[in-house]
This record gives sequence, structure tokens and C-alpha cells, in this order.
Amino acid sequence: MAEFKTAPAGASAGEKLMTWVDNRFPATKMYKEHMSEYYAPKNFNFWYFFGSLAMLVLVIQIVTGIFLVMNYKPDAAMAFASVEYIMRDVPWGWLIRYMHSTGASAFFIVVYLHMYRGLIYGSYRTPRELVWIFGCLIFLCLMAEAFMGYLLPWGQMSYWGAQVIINLFSAIPFVGPDLAILIRGDYVVGDATLNRFFSLHVIAVPLVLLGLVVAHIIALHEVGSNNPDGVEIKEKKDANGIPLDGIPFHPYYSVHDIVGVVGFLIVFTAVIFFMPEFGGYFLEYNNFIPADPFKTPPHIAPVWYFTPFYSMLRATTDWMVNVLAILVGVAAVLNLIKGSGDGKAKMGALVGAAILIGLLKVLEAKFWGVAVMGGAVVILVFLPWLDKSPVKSIRYRPTWNNLVYAVFVVNFVILGYLGTQAPSPVGEKVSQVGTLIYFGFFLLMPWWSRVGTFKQVPERVNFKPH
Repeated sequence: MAEFKTAPAGASAGEKLMTWVDNRFPATKMYKEHMSEYYAPKNFNFWYFFGSLAMLVLVIQIVTGIFLVMNYKPDAAMAFASVEYIMRDVPWGWLIRYMHSTGASAFFIVVYLHMYRGLIYGSYRTPRELVWIFGCLIFLCLMAEAFMGYLLPWGQMSYWGAQVIINLFSAIPFVGPDLAILIRGDYVVGDATLNRFFSLHVIAVPLVLLGLVVAHIIALHEVGSNNPDGVEIKEKKDANGIPLDGIPFHPYYSVHDIVGVVGFLIVFTAVIFFMPEFGGYFLEYNNFIPADPFKTPPHIAPVWYFTPFYSMLRATTDWMVNVLAILVGVAAVLNLIKGSGDGKAKMGALVGAAILIGLLKVLEAKFWGVAVMGGAVVILVFLPWLDKSPVKSIRYRPTWNNLVYAVFVVNFVILGYLGTQAPSPVGEKVSQVGTLIYFGFFLLMPWWSRVGTFKQVPERVNFKPH
């Protein structure tokens, strides 16, 4: 049993209370480890606002979700009417609902920007691989949470969007049809589906999400934060073991982040009060129509934050599968001719490529569309091992790397836009090229990330007070 501490003579009532708490719970110890004595690099910039903003939006979503659940009815016959009741009759219900719907889009905006910051500054590199993996799992959970929550208003787009996405699972060989029934809870999207999605959206997925967020923060504070220079500040410490280029997270960054929070809340409230539908991107107009199983909307598309991946799904046609088979074959031949490794490894790769080409030709394009859509997210997990650059940060990489990242971002935005539009021959071809660019960025990274002249990384971080 640990020895109890005693408050010093003349201690205030507050100090005595904290001593009593610390003897039973490590409150002060945790505060020091994660706030006042957690040393973060002193050169954080604008890009480092988005981690704390993601935490803020998570809190907003949980609090507003609790109030919405108080009046929502998870019943196919009453769900849409209960949302209308919240909007029209519950005091301030319209505000809570709009905060939640706008918060969903805001969550993805700040998470996408947070992930992009990690991408350009190499925050997934050693020793932060686990921090990145936890972040990718958070992203997957967030997508599941958003998809299930999107069904709950029981509008036309909610219903038919769920119908389309769930039917995709039936394309998985052998287990697909049974898996689709398991997800729906019935042979069609109906009351059982709504109840399942409600319970998962309100209880199960948030618990997993909160656990992953805690794991993400613990892993981050164990290895320390990255910075725009990619310099490990823990390698240079003073006599007291304090990083020379580090400053306590509190009060410096806890106050610094208030700037980002204020800026975010200004934009967030402006959207809520003046354009909560955001031109049909945050709340689709079809979703203000009750779900009708007998009337299909002319164009079914998911919410904007899913549309880049939806574009990749739609781009995977029979023609696209043939192109992928050719690319796999060319890659296998080039590896055989110019690749590194012994003969056995090369032959193994060749056999693997032949098996993959066979599967591409045997299994239908619908399945490969699902595989491509899922692979577009899963491939992010492997980023720490795909990047072979000798430096972490884009600041010290060849200048042309800026163009590579710019093409990646523009391509992702174009895919997102095309996913909101009705299918067209031109859009299909552009989406197919965009899909190849997206995967090419990652799969060719072991090659292009090593090419060029790299700048000298400084021993200490570059920082100018402002």
C-alpha cells in the first residue's frame, strides 16, 4: 500500500482537498504528465490547431447527441416525425439538431486537415507509427459512426443511401449475402436496420471511438509530438532533463489553441445560423422528404465526406479492372527485371501477381469496387512503411514534392466533387484516372519518396517568436 501524503502546515482548503484526492487518484500526476510537464516543440504552427479542434467537435457531438436522443424515436414509423418534432416543437431543438448535423461535417473537415498535417510533416514516421495507426482506426470509426447516424433522420437520402451501401456488402464472395442481411437485420432496410444503427451510433461505436482517442493521446504523449522540422526534441535536453526546444503544453499551447477554437467557433456558428444545409452538402434537400421505399431519388449519393471513396467505387468498372490487371502484370515484370531481392522473392512476387490477375478476372467488378473503396482507407495504415524518405518533414524534401502533395489534394477534392454528381461517361473516366493517382501516390511512395536532393535537417528546431 502506497504511503499517504499529508498537506503542508498552513495549506489552504483547496490544497488539502487536492492532497486528499491525490492519495486516492493520481489527478496531479496525470495533470503534470499530460499538461504542465508535457513538453511540446516550441515551433508548432497553424496546422497544429486541428488536433485540439477534433477533440472540441467530439465533445460537441456527444453533448448534442445526448439531447437529441431524449426526443428521437428509433422507429421506422415515427423517426422522421420525431426529427421534425425536435426541429419545430422542442425548445432550442432546431439549434441542437443543426449543431449536430454541422458538427458531423466539421468533424471530417478538421480530421482531414489533421491527417494532412501528419502527411506533410511525416508525423507517421518512427517512433510515431502506433500514434498514426490509432489515428487511422479513429478515422474508420468516425466513418462508421457517420454512416449509421446518417440513416437515423429516415429521410429519402438516408434510406436509399443505406440501401445502396449495405447492398455493396453482398458483392463479397461466399459471405456477402448473409453479411448484408446481418447488417440490415432483415431482407430490406427497415425498422430492424434503424434500431441496429441507432444502438451502434449511440452506444457501441462512440465507446470504441473514445477508447481509441484515449489510446491515441497516450501513445502521442509517450513518444512526444512531432513538429514542422521533424526534429526529435527529446534528443537535446538540459541538465534537468527538459528538452531545449520544448515548452510546457500548459499554459502555452492550451492558451495558443484558444485562437484556433475562437476562429473555428466563428465559422461553425455562422454555418449553423445562416446556412446549415450548406447548399445541400451538409444536409441534402432529399433528406427533408420522408423515406419512401417505393420511390427512388433520381440521384443517390452519400454525404460529401464519403464522396471521394464513393467515386472510387463507381470508377471500378470492368474496363478499370482490366487496366488494374495490366498494371499488376507490368509491375510484376519490372520487379522481375529490375527489382531488388533474390530470385525466390522475385518468383514469389510473380506468382502472387498471377494469382491476383486471376482473381481480378474471375470476381465481378462490383466486388473490386468495394475492395478499392475499402483499400483507399486501409492503405493509410501502411504509410509509415511506404515512406522511404531520409527526412520526415516536407520542409527538407525536394521542392518538387510540394507538387506531388498538391496533385494528391486536388485529385482528392475532384474525386469528392464527382462523387456528388450523377454518373456520366466523362466523370467516370476522370474518376478512374483519379483513383489510379490516389493509389499511385501511396504504392509508388517507396520509389518517389527517395528521389531527389534533400536539404540538411537542422539539429535544433527553427523557431522565431511571434
